[in-house]
Amino acid sequence: MTLKKHKNIANGQAFPIGASVQHNGVNFSVYSKNSTGIELLLFDGPEASKPNEIIVLDKKRNRTEFYWHVFVEGLKAGQMYGFRVHGPFQPDKGHRFDSKKVLLDPYSKLVVLPKAYQRILAMKPGDNVGSAMKSVAVNTSVYDWEGDSHPRCPFSETIIYELHIKGFTRHPSSGLKSNRRGTYSGLIEKIPYLKDLGITAVELLPVFQFDEDDAPEGKKNYWGYSPVSFFAPHRAYSSRKDVMGPLDEFRDMVKALHRVGIEVILDVVFNHTAEGGEKGPTFSFKGIENRAYYLMEGDSWIYGNYSGCGNTVNAHHSVVRRMIRDSLRFWVSEMHVDGFRFDLASILSRDEFGNPQKNPPLLWEIESDPILAGTKLIAEAWDAAGLYQVGHFIGDKWKEWNGKFRDDIRSFVRGDRGSVSNFASRILASPDIYAHKEQHAETSINFITCHDGFTLMDLVSYNKKHNETNGENNRDGENNNLSWNCGVEGPTTDPAINKLREQQIKNFLAVTLLSYGTPMLLMGDEVGRTQLGNNNAYCQDNEISWFNWDLVEANSALHRFTKMLIGFRSKRDLGDNYPDLSLLDFLNTEQHIQWHGVRLRHPDWSPTSHSLACTVSAKDSPSVIHLMYNAYFENLNFEIPDPKELGRKQWVCLIDTSMPYPNDINQIENAKAVEEKHYWVKARSAVILIALPTS
Repeated sequence: MTLKKHKNIANGQAFPIGASVQHNGVNFSVYSKNSTGIELLLFDGPEASKPNEIIVLDKKRNRTEFYWHVFVEGLKAGQMYGFRVHGPFQPDKGHRFDSKKVLLDPYSKLVVLPKAYQRILAMKPGDNVGSAMKSVAVNTSVYDWEGDSHPRCPFSETIIYELHIKGFTRHPSSGLKSNRRGTYSGLIEKIPYLKDLGITAVELLPVFQFDEDDAPEGKKNYWGYSPVSFFAPHRAYSSRKDVMGPLDEFRDMVKALHRVGIEVILDVVFNHTAEGGEKGPTFSFKGIENRAYYLMEGDSWIYGNYSGCGNTVNAHHSVVRRMIRDSLRFWVSEMHVDGFRFDLASILSRDEFGNPQKNPPLLWEIESDPILAGTKLIAEAWDAAGLYQVGHFIGDKWKEWNGKFRDDIRSFVRGDRGSVSNFASRILASPDIYAHKEQHAETSINFITCHDGFTLMDLVSYNKKHNETNGENNRDGENNNLSWNCGVEGPTTDPAINKLREQQIKNFLAVTLLSYGTPMLLMGDEVGRTQLGNNNAYCQDNEISWFNWDLVEANSALHRFTKMLIGFRSKRDLGDNYPDLSLLDFLNTEQHIQWHGVRLRHPDWSPTSHSLACTVSAKDSPSVIHLMYNAYFENLNFEIPDPKELGRKQWVCLIDTSMPYPNDINQIENAKAVEEKHYWVKARSAVILIALPTS
């Protein structure tokens, strides 16, 4: 194919990497050390069955060391393109070049998919031009941020809400117009709900462009842990149909959240890609420089698989490290996100042979990067190959998903033997795990549920997982859920069981939001969202996974309980007559803790114990709080301290999870006074008392 004569082709330059839109054209640069030739393909649209122009890069003029580059005059933002990369197909040596494949630019800021796209076509060798994804040249500086800035909420005041962009508003009950349901703009319309609930940060499940076909036959990949680009926002989450729509709609969402003080944290997947293992498709990295981008098992053709998804990104390679850092910088500087939760972050500490490193260069580079200063960094500090680093992740600013908090709190609330001591450690931000790091309590991200596993409603409604609809004969998903169905498996009309289930949910919420550390809630737990026992709904893009907005009214008592709990912790919201009082006073300052059992100053740490109490007084707070937890199946009569001996007037009951609405939680002025020296804590419930000064 001959070049169009109206375009001038120049040598271009190696930096910046990717497609850089300039005033008079676009510069393209891609790293490919072992290739023998590269062609730049230009397309008129995503459905083009062939390129409208092919530019063959010259080895002398268009290559500087390991970078191929070219400048094409006259091109503008919105230009669609791809690469064909020539080189040896020698899997035994780690090379998988296929000169007929159309490949994405690893630095694509936008990706388009033709209607003919099929994952299986990318698995076959040879020409795929009509079905291939295409990259889009983008000028990210053309956007009016209107003075937007990062809220910079301290971790000590942060309440994280993990949500799925599509699932949050896709359900017909959302009340949104059909074209806005399940989109970035749909989330904008629900910001008042988030603000009213009191959360300070949304943690978005993956928004990198991902392969929805990476799922069992007949299913769609819903969660998004199957990235094809580390820079491009997922196009299907945009309500706009124009080429540039996803970029600006995502930024509109960030800007709108920032206006009400809500931060945006991205769940980022740098540990593997959608290209899978040896039999997986070729979208980009495999065909551009396979050996650099992926860990290989020694000198063999087999991919290292520490992610459980068929491949592992080679985060030790300098080019890959640079790409990951560039991705993070892009999302912070150009998209204004406030933080990142790193999926299977421990993989990023492995070297090129898969061995864990004491001082992994990528993680230290991320921590010390000046562009990322002030950015929230959260690690899922384990991987699928058994590397577990909770409490031992590197650095000074990284926070960690505390999987032991999840497991030990579940165990205690369920009533397991020998769970009291671990329960006490978890509500104190796990000093047995983190004390050696001499960091603040908020290092521990405390959660009971997340996207991966049961919802809170299912945690108290099912003894076993029910993943049959995933099409894998219920083999997938975690088997050890530490759940209890309260007597019946699944939905029931028994009012006693339903009351107990709601009570157990309140127990979990109270422990999560009143423990030291940074709390995280799962989308919909505040209204009893269920996945019908599915604890691995990664391929359930349907009402099993979506937020049913009818539950907000149907379970309004649970919603009120959650909202008030968040208010007690994160705002000055213990009562209209107490504007300067918050439970943060007890969580963020020097405090004195006295442990008790059912008898004062006699905690029972034995394996048969199922109860615990403590009195907490903070250095800078005028109040004292007393917490009692009873995970036993019978009521227990707890002794409570004499408030006068503490220099306080009387106890009032802020929270009693056994009480029906509206007495389960109250502001101080509406709380019931406790005059007795004992308090009957009902079976499987939690109680929080507060005592105010006498004057």
